[in-house]
Amino acid sequence: MSFTAKILLLGSGELGREFTISAKRLGAYVIACDSYAAAPAMQVADASEVFSMLDGALLRAAMEKHDPDFIVPEIEAIRTEVLGELEAEGRTVVPSARAAAMTMNRDNIRDLAANELGLRTSRYRFAESLEEVLAGAEHTGLPCVIKPVMSSSGKGQSTVRSADELEQAWTYAVGNMRGDRPRVIVEEFIDFDYEITLLTVRTREGILYCPPIGHRQERGDYMESWQPTPMSGAARSDAQAMAAAVVNNLGGYGIFGVEFFVRGDEVIFSELSPRPHDTGMVTLISQNLSEFDLHARAVLGLPIPEIRLRAPSASAVILADREAENFHFEGLGEALAAAEDVRLFGKPVTRKNRRMGVALATGADTEEARGRATEAAGRVKIRYD
Repeated sequence: MSFTAKILLLGSGELGREFTISAKRLGAYVIACDSYAAAPAMQVADASEVFSMLDGALLRAAMEKHDPDFIVPEIEAIRTEVLGELEAEGRTVVPSARAAAMTMNRDNIRDLAANELGLRTSRYRFAESLEEVLAGAEHTGLPCVIKPVMSSSGKGQSTVRSADELEQAWTYAVGNMRGDRPRVIVEEFIDFDYEITLLTVRTREGILYCPPIGHRQERGDYMESWQPTPMSGAARSDAQAMAAAVVNNLGGYGIFGVEFFVRGDEVIFSELSPRPHDTGMVTLISQNLSEFDLHARAVLGLPIPEIRLRAPSASAVILADREAENFHFEGLGEALAAAEDVRLFGKPVTRKNRRMGVALATGADTEEARGRATEAAGRVKIRYD
């Protein structure tokens, strides 16, 4: 079999699915791994493996079986010390084993940004008990935000506006965390004007930036995103400088989703993911190269032309409202009559508030695009058999 590179993809959700498609278009051979069978990326990959990425022995066994050129994490919940061992043995981890370890938990990346790099962040404290949560809230003041140091897609996050909500927020965060460490971050609630994701591509030739992506969240999870987001020149320059400082510190090549709060010209670092970002799904329609194309090219060391915005664009998610194994979709034709594209992720089961697809639309401006994407997403109905 002839291929340009062999990629072991750790995590096979919707982001991994789109990355797999982009990588295969460039001739790569992809082995998609996840903890459950028939995950979205597995459906389009060359091969698949089912195991928990938190099991170091199984992670190493998959690597030894497939002998990949690149190990590409798509999720945070990975036995990162094994990635470090593999990198020390000469394997290439994307973007680096250190980046995977630093971003597996929010405490590491927040301490790096605030303490080592001196970036502007919200006030924060970490807590491993209700007593420490109470002390953390005293430090940050109310309202505050409480979330697990390790989770996915905003799960376990809540905004606390009064002291009698702290215990419930602690319980909710621990109940929705990933991994085996009951630890949360208590952080100052920032009264921001808007929040953005700055997709930052670290390549062998330097750093590239996508136009800023605005987004709206519910329960800490992305509901819609749009591109571009108007920013002052000063705010955009500060965001790019802060993103460059973090990604250069983490090293390696690939795309990073760097999140910021923006208040006037003030930019406040929030979080970072060393991989394609869920809010970046909008780039499937908004840019000449999607975030997945950019990630694949950066990983493989291929040239990246100028990143161009095609048109004001938006994405809106399609959510399930319950847990089910037997279901089907209706209204796809109606949705495609309202917007340019709908992507259904192919997840084998639904769960309450689980993302099952996304609608993508363009418009004369972002408001029109958002309206069209939201309308299209609403026309897709999940029917339970």
